[in-house]
Parts: sequence; C-alpha cells; structure tokens
Amino acid sequence: MTPKAVETPARPWIGRPLPRFEDARFTKGEARFVDDLRLPEMLHAAFVRSPYAHAHVLRVDTSAARALPGVQLALTGADVAGRVGAFPINVAEDAEIRRVTHPVLAVDRARYVGQPVAVVVAEGAAQAVDAAEYVLVEYEELPPLLEPGDLEPLLHDDAPDNVLVRWLHSEGDVAGAFERADAVARATIRIPRLIASPLEPRGAIASYDASDDLLTLWISAQDQHRQLNGLSAVLQRSPELMRIVVPDVGGAFGSKGVPAAETAAVALCALDLRRPVKWIETRTDNALAAYQGRGLTAEAELALSAGGEMLALRARLVGDLGAYLYPTTAVAPITAAKLLTGCYAIPAVEVEVVGAATTKVPTGPYRGAGRPEAALVIERLVDLGARELGMDKIELRRRNLIPVGAFPYRTALGFTYDSGDYEGALDRALELADLARARGDKEAGRLVGVGVALYVERVGPGWESASVTLEPDGRVVCRTGSSPHGQGHETTFAQIAADTLGVDPEDVEIRWGDTAEVPKGVGTFASRSVTVGGSALVLALEEVKARLAGGEEAPLSADARFELPGPAFSSGAYVAIVEVDAQTGEVEVRQIVAVDDCGRVINPLLAEGQVIGAAVQAIGECFYEQVGYDENGQPLAVNLYEYHLPTSQSVPPIVGDLRETPSPLNPLGAKGVGEGGSIGTPAAIANAVADALAPLGIAHLDLPFTPSRVWEALRAAPR
Repeated sequence: MTPKAVETPARPWIGRPLPRFEDARFTKGEARFVDDLRLPEMLHAAFVRSPYAHAHVLRVDTSAARALPGVQLALTGADVAGRVGAFPINVAEDAEIRRVTHPVLAVDRARYVGQPVAVVVAEGAAQAVDAAEYVLVEYEELPPLLEPGDLEPLLHDDAPDNVLVRWLHSEGDVAGAFERADAVARATIRIPRLIASPLEPRGAIASYDASDDLLTLWISAQDQHRQLNGLSAVLQRSPELMRIVVPDVGGAFGSKGVPAAETAAVALCALDLRRPVKWIETRTDNALAAYQGRGLTAEAELALSAGGEMLALRARLVGDLGAYLYPTTAVAPITAAKLLTGCYAIPAVEVEVVGAATTKVPTGPYRGAGRPEAALVIERLVDLGARELGMDKIELRRRNLIPVGAFPYRTALGFTYDSGDYEGALDRALELADLARARGDKEAGRLVGVGVALYVERVGPGWESASVTLEPDGRVVCRTGSSPHGQGHETTFAQIAADTLGVDPEDVEIRWGDTAEVPKGVGTFASRSVTVGGSALVLALEEVKARLAGGEEAPLSADARFELPGPAFSSGAYVAIVEVDAQTGEVEVRQIVAVDDCGRVINPLLAEGQVIGAAVQAIGECFYEQVGYDENGQPLAVNLYEYHLPTSQSVPPIVGDLRETPSPLNPLGAKGVGEGGSIGTPAAIANAVADALAPLGIAHLDLPFTPSRVWEALRAAPR
C-alpha cells in the first residue's frame, strides 16, 4: 500500500502524512527498552515453571538453589500467598463472571504448562537461570482439561463446573423469524488460539527506596495506569507509594495490557532485598506464559427471506479462556458477541457466550479483541446464506447494510453505532479490486476465489487525561495518559498540538508513561488513543489557546479530561483474491483491498501503516499461526521455529483507501484504525478460500489455511 500524496496548506497540520519523528531514535539504536536499563546493584530473576498442564504441587524445596553462589533469594507460592491480593477483574455488563484470578505463584495446583511456581533471584541473569534448575518441585500429575465445555476434571475446587464467564442477550422474535425463514445459513466456525509474539517480550524492573517507602517499576507495557491499578491491588500497596514507568516498548498487540504475575513476584523480591530486581522474558517463556488471543468456537445461524432479508441471527460462542481469568480475559468473547450483527440491520438476535476453563495459559485481548471473531462469523454466514438463496453475495450485503441516514443506529445487540457509510466503503473496495482478472481465471477453471467482508469496530469507550504547558521559549509540552508501543503517538499528538496552537510540530514535546508525571490516565488499547487521548489533549490545548487570546503570557498550563459518552465505531470493507494450487493445497493471496473508515484522519501515512501491519498479522493468522496442544496438554509450539509468523515474503499486494465519516462523539471526529486490518482481512480471506473451493463442493474450512489442511480437503472433496 503506497500512501497517497496529500496536498495541504501550510496549516493545518492535521491530515498531513508526516513520517514518524520517533523513528530516528529507533533506527539509530537510541531507544531505551526495559532490558536497556541498568540500575546500581541490580539483581536478576528467573522463574521455575510447571512442566505439567495440571498437577498438585506437593512440595517446593529451594534450599539447594539458595545455597548456590550469587543467589540472593528464592520465593515459592507458599512464601507469597499471605502477602498478595487478587488481580482485579473487569466486570462486563450483564455478564456472570467467576473471579478465578491468576495467582502470583502456584500454591496448591499448577493449571497450565509454564505457570510460575517459584522465583529465584541472583547477581547475574545466567546465575538465576541456572539456580532455578536446582529448585526441587514434587508434583502429582493430574488429567488435563483440554476442551472448553468438558465437565471433568473440575479445574477449581470451589466451582460447580468449568464455566468462568456467561453472557446472554436476546431481542426480537428470534424463534418466529427462523420458523418463517425461506433459507437458513448455518456454520460451526473454530478460531484457534494465537500467540501475540511482540518483537520485545515482557519484562520488568522493580526498585524499592526505603527512605520514602516508594516502589518503582519499569515495565514493558501498553500503559502505566492499568499496571498501577492492578499491581496496587495485588501487592496490597497504596498507589501513592508506587511509581510505574513505561519506557520504549517493542510492540504489545494486547498482550501487555494488564500486569503479569511475574511482575508482581519481581516487585516482592525487590521489597524483600532492598535492591533492584530485573526480569526479562525469554521467547519460550513468552510462548508458554504470556496470555494468548482468540480461541473461540461459534455455532451460528442466519435466517433469511426469499428476497434476501436478514430476519434473525442465533449464535453460541464458546471461548477457551484457559486456567484463570486475567482482568481482561472476558473482554474478547463478549465483544465478539455484541458485534455479531456487523454492518447489517438484523432485527432479532439471540447470542450466548460461554467462557470455559481449560488447562492452558489464559487468553486475553489480542489485536482486534473480539472484532475479528465477530466479522469472521457474520461474513461467513452471509456468503453461506447467499449460496442457500442462489443470490449474489454482494447483492445480499447491499440489501441489508445499515443505510447512511439511519445513524445513530441501535443494533439488536445493544450497541449504538455513531456514524458510518458502509455501502460507500463496499463500493470503493470493489472499485479497487482486480475483479476482472479473477473472473476470467475462474472461468478458465483455475481455483481462484474472491472474498468480500465488512466490519464494524468498537473504539473506546472510557476517559483519558492530558495536560499542556506552553513554555516561555515557545515549546509546547504535552502529557498524555495514552502510551505508545509502536503507533506513533509522538508524531500524531504533535500534529494535533501544532494544528490547535499554530506552532510547528517540531516544537512540541510529547511525554507519557510515567505515573509521577502523568498522575491520572487509562491507557492505549481498543484503538482509543486518538479518539479519547487525542480529544483530551485537544481540550487542554484549547484552554491554553483561549488564555493566550485573553492576553495571558507563557508559561501557561492546562489540564483536561475527556470521556466518550459511548463507544465510537470504525468500519471498513475488505476484498481478498486468492488462488489455490490443486496439487499442493498452497493458497496464494493475489491481492488484499483494505478500505477503512476511521473518522477524521490525523496522519494518513501512520494510519495506512497501521492498516498494513494489522493486515500482515492477519495473514499469519490465516495461513501459519495456531497454538496446538497434545493429549497431555503440552503446547506444540514454544518458539519461533515451531510457531510460524509471516515474513516479508508473505505479504501480497495491498491496495488501500482511508475514508472519513467523522464521529459526532468527540471533538476530533476520530474513531481509530489500529485494528482494522486484523478484523477485515481474516473474514475476506476465509470467504475467498471458500469461493475458490466452492466448485469442488467444499463449503467451509477453518483457519489456518495451511497447505496440509487445504490438500486434505481437496482430496476429500465430493467433486
């Protein structure tokens, strides 16, 4: 995707495709990640992890490890059990959630391979790793719980079953709609678990200053305030006696959104030793213990009239949540459920979510967090419905899209969409797609498929804070609760400040990531940074501007807080064109068309970069990535040799366009675009693969479309 040339006047700065200012320090090796930090007398931590998916922890003996040279401390679950509280759980509206929180260290039972059982602290990192091998743990292996919905074994003693989350919503005459339907499209869609795989794994440094009773933590995280709130609860320590610093972060994609159990353990070690303690995760530990994404099975059906009207939707979503709930574990499956109607005016729905425990690492939000699952389910149903009716799949979509004049539009699942032009996005995507060539190749008998998908993305809601100081020398210092981990906040927020105050972006300094400097905030997730964080910044900037117009002189400072009255909703339309090799089962992606409507675009270059990055991640999800487990609950991929990620050679031609349907809910009119490519791409590719295989009588395949999976389907094809 090549950014379009944008003609802009000298001002405003908003809308200009400026290259990222922060890239200079990253490309020169001047960035400072957690592992770059060196504190005086710093120690290093390593964790002992369960080798079993499910086992009683009978005894943990650290004496041999503690006797080794350089070892300063070893803690077990029994050592910390009385010193820690529980991680807070985000309570979803109308959901039943069992508060089975992740322990800092396992005490009585280990419930997934990789769960931390003990921590060892030594003078050097290698010493700590070696000493961890000397910790003797006596286990009694128990049967694993591999499938969500299995009744045995019972994973938590105080629970009547293995269900951790329940959510149900019903509206309209669903049963009546299915009785009078002329056609019903049905599908069971399985979406595998994924590893977020950020370039920089997780890590933390904890340091305690007894003189003022201050605990400081430097964490590779998505934001500082969620870390503060969570760790304050777990460590049972007042937030005023803690400082969280988030330095440069090498990616997250959702996996660093909440505090890790390991971070809490490292903090306890620093408190005990009165010396800084560092923990840096290995790639294998990241694969084993960082929470994973997706992991959902949907049984869904769509009722249709003979004329193509969507009458009702009925679905049951079963989430594989893993052994425990992290604060945000329930977010993804419930979000998927609430967005299942997508861009369509479906008047009646009945959707149930069952989030079940398994002996696997817990799940959590991964780029898209429920939106990709929702888009995949509804868009596959639409294609299957078109086939049932013998109707063109584009025409079926057009007949049911929410029209421009219907906004704000309340869906039968309870969301109110703020604005959108779904048919306009669809038209643009079809215009950009190389459909003529695909049509010709299909007519020639080649296994070419065209897939179309539309999506809606919830952005926010919530609040964010910001402050602005205009210095006497003309510099503008902006502080924000939104913390970057690759999105380009320093550039985007500088453009907003420059546009508002009439200065050059190079005269704007953006600060973030330190609770000592930004005392209140929420963070970066759900594509909310510009929509919520940028809006808070605008309010503070406007106050400074007004005071300047009133005759006040620098230095001037202003604080602001902005809260969305409800979620904003980005949207988009995607087209994928693929060709299947009938001899090998390999799928070639010829083209991806990405048309995204994220409201007002601050920087089209950065927005398009987000689309491309998300689309490439989705290609990995579609063709390479899945977390499998054997019959003993052992993960089948624990490194990047076994867990395959897309490379530059995997990236097909990507053609894109950004549309602007401003949101009325915030002063910028922004909606967010950071996850659009990860939402629209899988559904479009899945539909394209199904379209390519349809002549052979193959109606549906689940992700990922590995050559072996496609080849086996080809061999078993009825035609």
